[in-house]
Amino acid sequence: MNVAVLLLLGLGLLEAEGRCFFNRTQEHCVCYRLSQESLGSIIQCLPASVVEFWGGELERYIDFPINDLDPSAIDMLHSLVIRKIIFGDLLVPEILLARVLRFFSYTQVQELVFESCVFEGRGNWGEMAGKDLPILSLHFHNVTSAPLTGREQDLSSLSSWMETLQDLAVTGSHVTSLPCDIGRVFRALRSLDVAQNSLGDESLMATFCKGAFPQLQVLSLQRNNLTSYHSVCKSVQLLRELQHLDLSQNKLMADPSSSCQWPVSLRIFNLSGTGLDEVLTPLPRSLEVLDMSCNHLHAVDISLSSLKKLFLSQNMLQAVPSIRNCPMLDTLRLDNNSITELPWDEVKLLEHLRDVAAAGNPYNCSCSGAGGLQVLAGMGHLGQGWPQDYRCHSPPHYQGRLVKDVPVSVLQCNSAAVIAPVCIVLLLLGMAGA
Repeated sequence: MNVAVLLLLGLGLLEAEGRCFFNRTQEHCVCYRLSQESLGSIIQCLPASVVEFWGGELERYIDFPINDLDPSAIDMLHSLVIRKIIFGDLLVPEILLARVLRFFSYTQVQELVFESCVFEGRGNWGEMAGKDLPILSLHFHNVTSAPLTGREQDLSSLSSWMETLQDLAVTGSHVTSLPCDIGRVFRALRSLDVAQNSLGDESLMATFCKGAFPQLQVLSLQRNNLTSYHSVCKSVQLLRELQHLDLSQNKLMADPSSSCQWPVSLRIFNLSGTGLDEVLTPLPRSLEVLDMSCNHLHAVDISLSSLKKLFLSQNMLQAVPSIRNCPMLDTLRLDNNSITELPWDEVKLLEHLRDVAAAGNPYNCSCSGAGGLQVLAGMGHLGQGWPQDYRCHSPPHYQGRLVKDVPVSVLQCNSAAVIAPVCIVLLLLGMAGA
């Protein structure tokens, strides 16, 4: 096999002995700490669709000669069925990566993942100028590299490829900023995941400048250093195609007096674990999924005609919010609040509502409290947690008891419904006798 091809497939080279393991059923091959002696075991990975390389330092291969491939090697690379390659726990000289990456243009690899890697130095990315790569998805997690700021010229050599990339993730990697000019190169990017980094309000505004990420539909900013609800809104206003925004686990402060229009295209909005104590409006009228679980909400008042899923678990709600103005709602999550009763009469009016979860609340098991839950369960609306996580908190004689076991009868719960007809009958009998 061509030496350059071996190097391309074997970035996991190490002095320590290792080998590759191929799972034929899953078409998955994993190589651990390969050495020059065990490099031949890579051959068994050729039928795999997913290949992983774990462990190693590649500094010793910086001067390894990599020449242009001959036609037979190019044909062999193009015939491989490998679609995804994962590199993990590697020390990678960037100059070597730049030289090797161009060989991917001869493959059909569509997804490239770097997990817990350290990138050293700066590569000569000029070798990639004008090169097209089949890679559509690029993921980095827990990686260390030089800051992106000031390297726009280096990455411009990759523009021919970056303009076609559709999915980019850089997570858990201490990223503090994404330069505006880099964002403008990603003309076709649909999904951007920069969760678990150190992006702040000011850097976010600079990242999503005019012309950056024009086709972006999914954006995850989960667990960064964002603090201003209003600033985040302003930052993403130019993302005209944005449909899914995840701001969860940022500690956001909101100024009720300020207003901002979120992109009208937004369909899914995750604000869970952001510390908000109210649902700030206006929200996009076309919103279909709203997740505000794990916050400090005491009350919720929303009117969204397109909303289908509403997540409000782990808040401080004492009553179920009115959902009459959300006619398309099919999923409602209310677990672990301070709700004592579910208004089943209102719930049953929503013809699309099929999935209700309200476990872990301190239910008042009086007739209306227990009866309403039992009716909802009987209609098949109570899913996860029923019946084991639905317990009575009051009255005292039912405390700790499963709601489903509370006896509910017309005589017990609505004595007026029984006594009134009896009184009328007695009255009529008395009048007849008179």
